[in-house]
Amino acid sequence: MDNKNQELLEQVRAKAQQWLAPCYDAETRAQVEALLNAEDSTELVECFYKDLEFGTGGLRGIMGPGSNRMNIYTVGAATQGFANYLKEAFKDRDQISVAVGHDVRNNSRKFAEVVAAVFSANGIKVYLFDSFRPTPELSFAIRYFGCQSGVNITASHNPKEYNGYKAYWEDGAQIIAPHDVNIIDNVNRIHSVEEIKFEANPDLIQIVGKEVDDAFLAEIKKLQLDPEVCARQKDLKIVYTPIHGTGVDLIPASLRNYGFENIIHVPEQDVPSGDFPTVESPNPEVPSAMAMAIAKAKEVNADIVMASDPDADRIGCVIRDNSGEYVLINGNQIVMILLNYIMQRNRELGRLKGNEFIVKTIVTTETIKRIAENNNIKMYDCYTGFKWIASVIRDLEGKERYIGGGEESYGFLAEDFARDKDAVSAISLMAEVCAWAKDRGLDFNQMLLDIYMQNGFSREEGISVVRKGRTGAQEIAQMMADFRATPPTSLGGSKVKWVKDYQTLKATCACGKVEDLDFPCTSNVLQFFTEDGSKVSVRPSGTEPKIKFYVEVHLPMASKDQYESCIEAAKAKIDAIKHDLGI
Repeated sequence: MDNKNQELLEQVRAKAQQWLAPCYDAETRAQVEALLNAEDSTELVECFYKDLEFGTGGLRGIMGPGSNRMNIYTVGAATQGFANYLKEAFKDRDQISVAVGHDVRNNSRKFAEVVAAVFSANGIKVYLFDSFRPTPELSFAIRYFGCQSGVNITASHNPKEYNGYKAYWEDGAQIIAPHDVNIIDNVNRIHSVEEIKFEANPDLIQIVGKEVDDAFLAEIKKLQLDPEVCARQKDLKIVYTPIHGTGVDLIPASLRNYGFENIIHVPEQDVPSGDFPTVESPNPEVPSAMAMAIAKAKEVNADIVMASDPDADRIGCVIRDNSGEYVLINGNQIVMILLNYIMQRNRELGRLKGNEFIVKTIVTTETIKRIAENNNIKMYDCYTGFKWIASVIRDLEGKERYIGGGEESYGFLAEDFARDKDAVSAISLMAEVCAWAKDRGLDFNQMLLDIYMQNGFSREEGISVVRKGRTGAQEIAQMMADFRATPPTSLGGSKVKWVKDYQTLKATCACGKVEDLDFPCTSNVLQFFTEDGSKVSVRPSGTEPKIKFYVEVHLPMASKDQYESCIEAAKAKIDAIKHDLGI
């Protein structure tokens, strides 16, 4: 072992020794003792080489003992710092209140109760859900109860070893500046476990449940745009799976509210479980996670297959292709379909007054911009993450009417009464779209082809390059630095016309022209736009040890018969772009 690694190990062992103090519980002390005594020190180093950082959205990490793991002490420290900031930000209020929710993951209930205990110990009233709930319902509850903030314990679609801590503000959206940096500053001031007030004040903790469920579902029902079609197509065969997650009760209930009576379950996956026993990954964008639902669809000849991820904020959707096979559509297509339908029905119903708008993230397909332009509806671009879509909604509240927004990572939000992506409303509306198409003698795939015919064909592919462990972050940072120093001049045989760097908020043309980017803050994202309409976005993940590439290509499509050839041509172009990027 070289001197550098020996020094790190000594620092880690000294830090771990502090976790053997009596202020830590017996279980934690035993786990740390085992790590210290293990012959292989790899896990000890990973658990203690740094502190799990409270980032701009909260915490996310592997569960276990140590300063770099999700446990009651890192969760407690985050909540104590958060509570300190809330008392500073709302010092003129007689009673500050927060809503607290959680998903089905292992330890999620325990962590949620720790959060509630620490907030209440600091004199803050807590509305704690009685059991797991979808993430968007936590966002709704903040607004419903008039809270100043909220916390949801969830790691979304991450592997089962992970858990997380999402922090929300009073508008029901995840925190952004200036609150994010102020909370981070307060969390970083917590240097000792003795500073955390773990002793709950039961008088300040109110358990909530059905009342919020009913109010949330009632608001989602109001989003329905064609109840007559849903009534006529009430027997639409809908296969739905929560993939062991929080959508198990509310999503079927919402579908029934929309008038659908033929909801077909995947019984094995209706069992809530943080172990996600029937899938390798509880991620609805991964085909293997949808395998059991597709098998059920084949068995019953279903019209559509849908899934939600474990915290029910993202939607997966499977439709039949031209040959009748069940195929997974991507997140861009989900957003395209839903926004196209919402715009079209609003026009048919005479609801378009000229002040409507939609929002997409910068890495989401530009086809959505074309759809909006063809419908004379404003579209706003924002950074990746629904907190930025929520920020646009907040900025335009009372001035313009939000009718929908989404991102390529399978998230959609049709409403403004919640401010985080919502699979409950998205799945309800997607079922309505399917019923609407069937009522007109169209299958879902034909409807998608119509959208491409009207707005041009596009194909997108996301590529994640994973770099784990201590050196991973350094490797990812170096990759971004290299792309900035020597950006590609050509991608897929087409010259790069524009380079947008959101870290400097500058767009540079190949001709030498430089323009400012109008965004609220900087972000570590690069985009390359080619002369033939291709777009490549590069960004490190904010929650996982990976760097993400989003590749998008566009082709003309003169007839539906050209769809398959367009797919093949797009695949070839994407492969060429990936080769040019070295990925």
